[in-house]
Amino acid sequence: MNNATTPAPARRSFAALRHPGYRGFFLSFAGAMMADSVEHVISYWMMFEKFQSNALGAFAVVSHWLPFLLLSLPVGALTDHFDPRRLIQIGMVIFMGVSLAWGALFLTDTLEVWHAMVLLTLHGIAGVLWTPTAQVLLHHVVPAEDLQSAVRLNATSRQLGLLGGPAIGGALLMLLGPTHGILLNAFFYVPTILWLWKAPYSRAAAGQGAPRRALLSLSDVTSTLHRIGSHKTLLSMILLSGGASFFIGNAYLPQMPDFARSLGHFNADLSYSVLLGADAIGALTAGFILESRGWLAPNPRTAMILAMLWCAALAGFAMSSFYSLAVLLLFIAGFMDLSFNSMAQTLVQLNAPADIRGRVLGVFSMMALGLRTFSGVTVGLMGAAIGIHTSLTLSALALIALSALLLVRSSRS
Repeated sequence: MNNATTPAPARRSFAALRHPGYRGFFLSFAGAMMADSVEHVISYWMMFEKFQSNALGAFAVVSHWLPFLLLSLPVGALTDHFDPRRLIQIGMVIFMGVSLAWGALFLTDTLEVWHAMVLLTLHGIAGVLWTPTAQVLLHHVVPAEDLQSAVRLNATSRQLGLLGGPAIGGALLMLLGPTHGILLNAFFYVPTILWLWKAPYSRAAAGQGAPRRALLSLSDVTSTLHRIGSHKTLLSMILLSGGASFFIGNAYLPQMPDFARSLGHFNADLSYSVLLGADAIGALTAGFILESRGWLAPNPRTAMILAMLWCAALAGFAMSSFYSLAVLLLFIAGFMDLSFNSMAQTLVQLNAPADIRGRVLGVFSMMALGLRTFSGVTVGLMGAAIGIHTSLTLSALALIALSALLLVRSSRS
């Protein structure tokens, strides 16, 4: 089986943005990610203010990512059968409903722990209808020769939204308050819903004229996993992304109010928003620099080294007692995060067999996002027991060890 890591022809910088369809994809999905991030900024702060619970922050991670673990492969199978645009629209409507529900609970001052748990879970379900499905939709929006550019720019679009989220969320907290801020946020999903009605999509490219295979069966799952396991590039990148998801993921973000207080900042002001946005700024910087300069061509071993550097930056952030140093390390972590994650996803999308592309990307999402469920334990719940600074440091060291093991195995092969 062909285990090539990436096609050879050179590509123009920002090649995907030369396609009108992808420009709409980039802007609308950046807006949706911004709305997603705004909701986190406001809801995480309100939950921490009301309940002062690191355990609830850990549940925010678990409930957000558990649907990815359980549903990514079935959703991937759905995209092999049905129009991915409609699946994403359903997810956007759920996102809107969750923001409106938060706003109603804040307005009536009736928020209880079980309300937060239900809304966090619904938010996770909406995410799994969006993320792996959007990866499949990319193949309809740009031609194959520009897919690598689209994948990296898609990661940049995500970070652009994550960057705007803390800035907009912090501004809404200060100017409108949490209730009106999160109610307004519900309408930030509307442009994406409207764009998806006429987004580029080819039924022929989706294989709808080919004989239908089972939607998802046990034999289908085992066959998909066997084909992934026989492909060295797919297997190594899925394991690397799964390890990053399991040990760290983004579990430190719900704990950011606690990190901010330990650094001497106790209010939901600009300093809190800067901490939340620092790694997003780093990731955004990485996306534009790497795409414009053509640096860091996709290579499995390069991805592993970048993952180790990401861990080192996060461990330094966890141990830092100086606010400015913490911001700098989060910036570096964001740069490395986008670099290795977009590289891993590029390698998976370029090497996924066309006939099971949705299923392979579902497995990738299950590992790269679903295993973040357990980062809520490794960082969050363990942080409640031994302190979040120690738990994040230990989790980063564990991922360094795993990445080093994969790097050694890759070098030997």
